[in-house]
Amino acid sequence: MFAVVHHPDYVAPASARSGYQWNKNGLVRDLLMGSGTAIDWHEPAPMPAHWIEAVHDPDYVAEVIEARVPAHKERRIGFAVTPLVARRAQIVPGGTWLAALIAIEQGFAANIAGGSHHALADTGAGFCVFNDLAIAAVRLTDERRVKQVLIIDCDVHQGDGTAALTAGRPGIATYSIHADKNFPARKARSTVDVALPDGLGDDDYLAILGETLLPLIDRVAPDLILYQAGVDPFEGDRLGRLKLSVTGLERREQLIAEIALDRGVPLASTLGGGYGLDAMEVAHRHVASILTLGQAFAAGRPSEGRTAMRHA
Repeated sequence: MFAVVHHPDYVAPASARSGYQWNKNGLVRDLLMGSGTAIDWHEPAPMPAHWIEAVHDPDYVAEVIEARVPAHKERRIGFAVTPLVARRAQIVPGGTWLAALIAIEQGFAANIAGGSHHALADTGAGFCVFNDLAIAAVRLTDERRVKQVLIIDCDVHQGDGTAALTAGRPGIATYSIHADKNFPARKARSTVDVALPDGLGDDDYLAILGETLLPLIDRVAPDLILYQAGVDPFEGDRLGRLKLSVTGLERREQLIAEIALDRGVPLASTLGGGYGLDAMEVAHRHVASILTLGQAFAAGRPSEGRTAMRHA
């Protein structure tokens, strides 16, 4: 059994002319419920506004919460911020926060929303309203729940907002492996950025992931990993430029879990990106990611050395 965080308001009605698949979160929930896997379900509370304001400009936070986001910012986000979308935007960071707390206690938890890594200080962008990864990381370190957080971003798009919002903050490191020529055009600077050429396949991707991530983890020695588990590196993704197969995505999650388990580091995953004309196909990719991670942690055991260090 492993923990999954979900809220009914993750499934908000689609905005007019929105390119975002609003039913994806509900499909992921339904597929997980029908998977036959033992899951411990948790429902988050909205993230308090003052913690959202810890990384986002207060004026922008007010614009979202009051559903009066200017049209030019809505265009950058990719959809209208209605009252229901505004409520969802406050709950999703609460879900990532709750997943992190559960992971600290149990080793792993998955938030089946979030990974909104393009949201910047004073605006959203790229289907992201508030940056749940940055918000959760800042709250975790400010409240001294952990000393060091590592945000690992395996979405096909660079985690520019996450890098920008956490830059210079003590106790937070960021890693992004992404397609170099994909969105956003202007990249931010993560602690480690790995820019990949178009068309990279399973074996090369996984070799580069291991070679670049392991030294960072050993240098940073995180107490918690927040994982942006985007499935858009898939070869058939509508917005991706890489060529990972379904098996390659599964191997990626196995590698991430193996690294975390070997070092005794808890991991909280977020949904991240995944795009296609068939929402059910995209949902299946996300579910496979969550199940691979959850089952690996359910079967594995953290090494005693890192566990002892974390609780010392």
